[in-house]
Amino acid sequence: MTTINAGVAMLRVLEDWGIDHIYGIPGGSFNSTMDALFAESSRLRYIQVRHEEVGALAAVADAKLTGQVGVVFGSAGPGATHLIQGLYDAAMDHAPLVALLGQVAHTAMNTYAFQELNENPIFADVAVYNRTVMSPEQLPVVVDHAIKEAYQHRGVAVVTIPVDLGMGDIEDSFRSSASTRRDGLMLPADDDIAAALDLLAAAQRPYLYIGQGLRGQRATVEEFAKHFALPVGASSLAKGIVPDHFRHFMGMAGRVGMKPGVEVLAASDLIIFAGSDFPFGQAFFPRSAKFIHINTDQATFGRRHPVDVAILGDAGVALEEMRQRGASRAPDVWLAAAQANKDEWEAWCHSFDRAEPEQGLLRPEPVFAAINAIATDDAIFVTDVGNVTVNSVRHLACHDRQQFMTSGLFATMGNAWPGGIGAQLSFPQRQVFTLAGDGGAAMMLPALVTQVQYRLPIINVVFTNRALGFIEAEQEDTRQTKFGVYLDDIDFAATARALGAEGWSVRNLADLEAAFTAAAHLGERPIVIDVKQIDARPLPVEQLKLDPEKYSSTEITAFRQRYQADGLTAFRQILERAGA
Repeated sequence: MTTINAGVAMLRVLEDWGIDHIYGIPGGSFNSTMDALFAESSRLRYIQVRHEEVGALAAVADAKLTGQVGVVFGSAGPGATHLIQGLYDAAMDHAPLVALLGQVAHTAMNTYAFQELNENPIFADVAVYNRTVMSPEQLPVVVDHAIKEAYQHRGVAVVTIPVDLGMGDIEDSFRSSASTRRDGLMLPADDDIAAALDLLAAAQRPYLYIGQGLRGQRATVEEFAKHFALPVGASSLAKGIVPDHFRHFMGMAGRVGMKPGVEVLAASDLIIFAGSDFPFGQAFFPRSAKFIHINTDQATFGRRHPVDVAILGDAGVALEEMRQRGASRAPDVWLAAAQANKDEWEAWCHSFDRAEPEQGLLRPEPVFAAINAIATDDAIFVTDVGNVTVNSVRHLACHDRQQFMTSGLFATMGNAWPGGIGAQLSFPQRQVFTLAGDGGAAMMLPALVTQVQYRLPIINVVFTNRALGFIEAEQEDTRQTKFGVYLDDIDFAATARALGAEGWSVRNLADLEAAFTAAAHLGERPIVIDVKQIDARPLPVEQLKLDPEKYSSTEITAFRQRYQADGLTAFRQILERAGA
């Protein structure tokens, strides 16, 4: 009988499934797997992180950007609990992830041993699969099951491993089920397609709102929009599915959105909600609009808006069937007005691309102009949470060969720098940007240590405004005293240099040009570009005060002055000018 070390057998299951790297920090309760990782180091790369949360968020980035399962581990007790942040990000954004947890030896369990936790209940809420291995023979079996469950449910699978179970030998007879993995499309029902086309034919102001379910479907979305002559919006996580410059694309809705993305959606009388579960739909979808919801998860139907037609099936297939079966619509004043709104918005945004510093601090637009200027055609952008998300969604000029990633529904600060690690390891030949505020960057300095250690040429841009700007605006909206939201300045450029990265501090346009020239010619180490930025609230597109039918001239003037919004017009007025 041929035997194999149980820990090695488990890792070979990971290898069979195409996993080539794994993140974590060693611990006494995980050392049997560390020994196996050493034995398999030529086939499975161990990435040493300095905080387990960094590893978890990097693994989430692997999963989000590649669609393949990401893998991370933590030792018993604190090593395991440090993973929680990344695991919830994966769960809420539907990314397949496997977390391996160390545990004390099975003979020491239930004896109040050092660092022993009852780990299963801790991870019960976040996991779609949550098991403790009970014998050495189960190690490869349970991990194989975990990977399948993570893919099937697009979520987190947790495997707890008592340390002694990976030390012995087992019969070398288990074969993984990796070769059985299949991807398929859920086909919509013909009657539902017909009912949707009836609604579309009757609509005067139709609007297509897309989500991640249409990733890789640029042509499908564009042809649908052209065929039915309608504007298109997207969730933030769907940025880049169609290029930002596509004439029908209005952008995102919500506070993290664009003016046309909010206004045109609000004026629609039919919404085709395809492949998305936009969490703020109740606030931004007009209640009077008819609603077609296309999704592979029928639990989402009716969650964000009452549904007139539900289509259970793949969003790309459904849109293509509607296009082929439905009569085309001629471009009309509705589409013309929407595109005029888009043109006005883009002109206004670009009017600040060369804005001079205000009191030694830059606006965000020149920074994004510099990013766009050096971004390669297949660049990856990993964006943190806060005002940096707002500005990234608005000002990054993305298209479908590039990738945009953030922490969506969970919205955890600090995801950018670890996410950059995952992006660069998964795509070593592609250019990777991370975009973070000073709040998020300060949370994840250990990630920069790993970037340096593995010589990852990541371009880390930090927008230092010395505030938690997004929360500052929330306190303003609720008429609270602004408290706890202001931050001491950190010299991230000097910190980067001290940690072995390249560091640039930017306070003016000349600094900006020099820093991004350096970033465009990076060698084998990361760069941190610390942009000292004004603490100014981004234009609140969710509460515009531009329409004289809704606001007084005093209110409109004050709004325009605060946000330098003289170049913007209420969409109602644009519609009227177009004859709608």
